[in-house]
Amino acid sequence: MDIKKQDIKEVIKINKIWEFLFYFIGLISTFIGLALLCVLFIDLFLDGYPRLTYKFFTSFPSRFPKEAGILSAWVGSILVMIVTAISAIPVGVLAGIYLEEYAKKNWFTNFIEINISNLAGVPSIIYGLLALGLFVQTLKFGESILTGGLTLGLLILPMIIMATRESIRAIPDSIREASYALGATKWQTVKHHILPYSSGGILTGIIIGLSRAIGETAPIITVGALTFIAFLPTSPFTDTFPFISFKWLFDPFTVMPIQMFNWVSRPQKEFHINAASAGIVLLIMTLAMNALAIYIRYKFRKRIKW
Repeated sequence: MDIKKQDIKEVIKINKIWEFLFYFIGLISTFIGLALLCVLFIDLFLDGYPRLTYKFFTSFPSRFPKEAGILSAWVGSILVMIVTAISAIPVGVLAGIYLEEYAKKNWFTNFIEINISNLAGVPSIIYGLLALGLFVQTLKFGESILTGGLTLGLLILPMIIMATRESIRAIPDSIREASYALGATKWQTVKHHILPYSSGGILTGIIIGLSRAIGETAPIITVGALTFIAFLPTSPFTDTFPFISFKWLFDPFTVMPIQMFNWVSRPQKEFHINAASAGIVLLIMTLAMNALAIYIRYKFRKRIKW
């Protein structure tokens, strides 16, 4: 008996040593990754900060580095992301709800689930080629903001569907059963219980998807985004009734990553500084978008009554 106790103590001691080593290696790896990111961000900030002036935000691109700006690029990025969010978020969330709560489990739904998982890993250039054939050539949307937004919407749609399904799947069945026991319908259960409790995970998936979309270049170039543009899209507001215009959806456009690529590909060092400044702006736009989503998620969680 004493020998067995001694063996057990030795095993516990060895396991504790391995646990400490794993914790230490994981901690060091995390700090190394964070340190490298901080170095890259600091280097980017030091290079691009001098060009972050009011003129840089309000000027169009130019062949003169000191006169070049990102007006058309940041406006185009915002408009494309608006189309992307409107086209992808409702469809993705509703598809995830249907597949998880309403669809019957059979070979057809299994086939859909497998394809959604595979589409999440497809290279972005494939979506660009698909959009070129569908939106540009077949539907005749042209090389427009609508085409760019729909392309990026297709790109992040599988991610939103998967995030929605995983968030809904994490809700305990006891919540559903309690709702049904009180006489609630399927939709009432989903609306008042499933969606509020899963909103945090769903918004996290949306954040990740939109963060990926705003930095994509390959599919946008494929559908015809311009590398140099010196005008803005048509204003969405008009002076006549109904005071809203959708002509801007069919206007040419460029986005921040393409503008950065254009500057980086040039030999002059001044253009590289402009690219660093645009990178800072793109990073701030991404963080602001994430902060807004986190704030909305926080508001949703405060409304949940435990």
